[in-house]
Amino acid sequence: MTLDATDRRLLSATQAGLPLSPRPFAEIAREIGVSEDEVLRRFARLQETGVVRRIGVAPNHYALGMTANGMSVWDVDDDMADVLGAQIGALAFVSHCYLRPRALPDWPYNLFAMLHGSERSDVEAHRLEVLSLLGAACRSHDILYSSRILKKTGMRLKTGA
Repeated sequence: MTLDATDRRLLSATQAGLPLSPRPFAEIAREIGVSEDEVLRRFARLQETGVVRRIGVAPNHYALGMTANGMSVWDVDDDMADVLGAQIGALAFVSHCYLRPRALPDWPYNLFAMLHGSERSDVEAHRLEVLSLLGAACRSHDILYSSRILKKTGMRLKTGA
């Protein structure tokens, strides 16, 4: 898909996040000189074509008091990974869940889920809940605890792109 000048203005205006207002798309529309309906149509098209994967909130979990965050990694049956991943991703304490290729023989994990809690014991309880959900489809697992936020940004357009 080729982006036109309006698409680029739209993406540039939103790459640092949506305005915190009751009508963020109307504010963006005013900023880039189109109607709110046009902004919504363009976002829908950008999502349909895969240019924009999703529009969502990226909270700072530390600021919300969830300081014991851990990336849980799971070695699950490939033929069940999509269904199980969707179930895990729907859990309230999971901010994101995704599949990745294994890097055998050293890294057998193919399913990743970020678990959040205010204390490590919360995250460990969440890990056990995920393990129970996975059942016999899980061959092994581990958890990698966060010590700080390294990156918390969305898409960025290259200058001149």
